Amino acid sequence: MNEELNKQLNRELYSAYLYLGMSAYFDSIGLKGFANWFKVQAKEELEHAMKIYNYILDRGGRITLHPVEAVPTEYPSPRAAVLRGLEAEREQTQNINRLYELAREEGDRATEVFLHWFIEEQVEEEKIFSELLQLVDMAGDKPQALLVIDARLAQRRE
Repeated sequence: MNEELNKQLNRELYSAYLYLGMSAYFDSIGLKGFANWFKVQAKEELEHAMKIYNYILDRGGRITLHPVEAVPTEYPSPRAAVLRGLEAEREQTQNINRLYELAREEGDRATEVFLHWFIEEQVEEEKIFSELLQLVDMAGDKPQALLVIDARLAQRRE
C-alpha cells in the first residue's frame, strides 16, 4: 500500500504540474482568467499531494519522490487544453478507485476511509472540468464568448 500511495502522491504532483503548464499556455495567449483558474487548480492538486504525503507519514510509511514528467505548455486551442484537463481528472478517478480496491483487498480499513475524501473530490473535479468544457464548446469560434468565460474564470480564488 505504501508503494501505491507514493505513486498516487507522484500522480497528484504531476497533475499540479500539468495544470501549471496549462496556466502558462493560457497566459501566453492572453486568457488571464483561464490562466488564473488553472493556477488555482494546480494549487489544489498540490494540496491533494500533501494530504497523501501526510497520510503516508501518519501511518509510519516512507515517502518516495519520483521524477515528475515534463508537461506541455502549448495546446492547439483552449478547448484542447480543457479537454486534456478533463481526461487527466478521469485518469485520476481511475487511479483512486484502483487504490481503494487495493486497500479493500488488503483489509486496510484506514486507507479505505482516507480515500473516501478523494473519491468524493474526483466527482467534483470531473464535474467542474465537464462544465468548463461545455462553456468552451458553447463559445465555439466566437472570441467574444471566450472572453466572457475568461472574465468569469478570473474570479476564482484559492
